[in-house]
Amino acid sequence: MGDHNEFGKKGEQLATDYLVKNGYRIAHRNYRYRKAEIDIIAKKDDILAIVEVKSRSSDSILAIADTVTEKKIKLLVMATDHYVVSKDLDVEVRFDIITVHRNGDDYTIEHLENAFYHF
Repeated sequence: MGDHNEFGKKGEQLATDYLVKNGYRIAHRNYRYRKAEIDIIAKKDDILAIVEVKSRSSDSILAIADTVTEKKIKLLVMATDHYVVSKDLDVEVRFDIITVHRNGDDYTIEHLENAFYHF
């Protein structure tokens, strides 16, 4: 089981590197608020990207969007609101999913912007 956790950490690091390379500034990693946790909060221009990182091996077929439940979205939105208000930010918030696929020793990264909308 430890391997999966390691892979999750590695996935998060790869996602962070990817964002930085693409002009984002990492504002916070593993931001916790009550029961919610945001993997990565990144800024680019006046956009605040709330990034959920999904690490998966190639044999996994579940659609990524299906793994982010409505309850999870509510928690993310709550944590995001708290973050934005506490930092007094004037930004446009976007919810993204970055998927890190592992295939043997190869990793590919998929960045889904506006992965879901908050209601």
